[in-house]
Amino acid sequence: MPVEMRLARIIISEINENQVVFLREVDGDRQFPILIGIFEATSIDRRVKDIPRTRPLTHDLLVNAIEQMGGQPDSVVIRELREHTYYADLRIKYEGSIISVDARPSDAIAVAVTCDPPLPIFVEEEVLDEALSAD
Repeated sequence: MPVEMRLARIIISEINENQVVFLREVDGDRQFPILIGIFEATSIDRRVKDIPRTRPLTHDLLVNAIEQMGGQPDSVVIRELREHTYYADLRIKYEGSIISVDARPSDAIAVAVTCDPPLPIFVEEEVLDEALSAD
């Protein structure tokens, strides 16, 4: 059963290649980090801080394209941890069904915070257990 998480913290470092987002359990205390790139971290940070943009950024473009084609972004599910790499799905409602699109967690989280209201983020229980045991 997936566990609902929320974006708890973003750490952007100018001296490191990898940035970090922390997801925290909505109805609990568990949290874990995911390493992401600077572009995705900056996109997430701008959205969280509500920094205005004069033109759509990549994640805005994706949300706009989904909506223009009749879909509705639904949720994010981080479904797997394999060889220190997380795998996620961006779930989209389309014509009464849910379509799961493979995505990097960083892009999926960026899309989640681009939506208004932000999409729910879920993590499979076994992924959460594995992430917490790796710390």
